[in-house]
Amino acid sequence: MAETSLILSWTFLSECPIPQDVQELLVEGEQAVAAYKTIRDSAIFTNKRLIVRDAQGLTGKKVEVYSLPYSAINMWSTENAGKLLDLNAEVELWTRAGHIKVNLRKGVDIRKFDRLIANAVLTNH
Repeated sequence: MAETSLILSWTFLSECPIPQDVQELLVEGEQAVAAYKTIRDSAIFTNKRLIVRDAQGLTGKKVEVYSLPYSAINMWSTENAGKLLDLNAEVELWTRAGHIKVNLRKGVDIRKFDRLIANAVLTNH
C-alpha cells in the first residue's frame, strides 16, 4: 500500500474500565462501549465515534480531546506477528482527515479490537 502522511499516532496499553467523566462528552443517544488506557490518558469507543483524551504538559492538567466519527473512516488494517511472538500490533486507519496509526501493546487483544472497529465502522456507514 502506498504511504500516506501520518497525522496522528497513539499507543493503547490495555483495556480498562470506561472512565466515569466521559459522560460529559457524550451526545444524546451515544453510549460508551469500550475503553483503552493510553500512555497518559484513555481512548473510548462509543457507538458513534472514537474519543481519545490526551493529557499534556508536565502536570497533565491540560487535556486535548480528539473525536473521530466512525463515518470518517474509509479503510483500516491490522498487523500482528501471531500469538507466540506478538509483543505489539498495529492498526492503521485511513480517514477523510488523514492517516492515523494505533499501536497496541501485548495486553490488547488485536482480534477483539479489530471486531470493535469493524462493528463501529460497518454499522455507522
